[in-house]
Amino acid sequence: MIDLFFDSALLPTGWARDVRIGVDAGGWITSVQTQTTPRGAQHTPGIAVPGVPNVHSHTFQRAMAGSAEKGLPAGDSFWSWRNRMYAFVRSLTPHDVEAIAAQLFVELLKRGFTSVAEFHYLRNAKDGTPYEDPVEMARRILKASEATGIGLTILPTLYQASDFGGVKPEPEQRRFLNNVEGLISDIAILGAEASGSTVRIGLALHSLRAVPGDSLSTAIDAARKMDPTIPIHIHVAEQLREVDRALSCYGARPAAWLLDNAPVDKRWCLIHATHIDAGEIAGIAASGATVGLCPTTEANLGDGIFPFLEYQNRKGNWAIGTDSHVGRGPASELRLFEYGQRLKTRTRNVAAGAQQKSTGRSLLDAAW
Repeated sequence: MIDLFFDSALLPTGWARDVRIGVDAGGWITSVQTQTTPRGAQHTPGIAVPGVPNVHSHTFQRAMAGSAEKGLPAGDSFWSWRNRMYAFVRSLTPHDVEAIAAQLFVELLKRGFTSVAEFHYLRNAKDGTPYEDPVEMARRILKASEATGIGLTILPTLYQASDFGGVKPEPEQRRFLNNVEGLISDIAILGAEASGSTVRIGLALHSLRAVPGDSLSTAIDAARKMDPTIPIHIHVAEQLREVDRALSCYGARPAAWLLDNAPVDKRWCLIHATHIDAGEIAGIAASGATVGLCPTTEANLGDGIFPFLEYQNRKGNWAIGTDSHVGRGPASELRLFEYGQRLKTRTRNVAAGAQQKSTGRSLLDAAW
């Protein structure tokens, strides 16, 4: 048990001065007192604000964050970055993944993220076959979260194809591949073993590129039979090429197809949703789903800028993640998000809108 003292802290009732916060051995807040003294407490200079959830992480990508920052003769893009990621992932061992995750989780905690959703698709051994323990890699992520104390939602991921229409996976994708039966088994194993109140098991569908429609429906149905409240995450409309391929294959844009063919609701998190039109904006907002925005990664990959004003006008939910971890703190994610919107709209204080409230508080209120 430890008491922390802050000159100022942001509480549910607003800003307060001379705040003492009691924390137990597990890191949980047990008491909050205001207008008190620092006697016997650890006096921490500065201000305190609640921690922020990180809704999107690919832990292993932390270790390649700088290695792709070199130009290519034919130009560089998300797709050429992806090829570099494939090359990087070939040699990673479970030990490597645990070490990378532990370092990353400490970095996230230090910068203000107190929980993270791990979109976990690095599943198989180097030759593409499952490990003897099929959740070996997931266990390493769990061990890192336990060692560091960060809250974790781990999302075993369905990944079956290389493109729309069930195109055969590329050899470089062999470490990611799984089928519905294996996915549901992984979720069941992890769910039975997850302990404590800081771990949650969810479901990830890599993307409409990587998951054929029939598999998507089967996986959702099976997972919801196990847990009707299971969180479901999916990458959607990150790249214009994805939109074009969806139109060609399904006759619909990715988010529109998903809204029409899956039970999207408040338990869903649609990652990126960068290239969505007015109808998709309205549909996502009405569904209650959360859009998971990853500003530093989206900028790093040249994805584009999310249509925030239109989404905000529909009162849509959104949150932030760090994805490939070129940025690892909520302040940098939220700052870049706001500045990107200012550049797009050529206005200021976009997140605050017409509210007479600070932009920083508006951003944090949404991210929480």
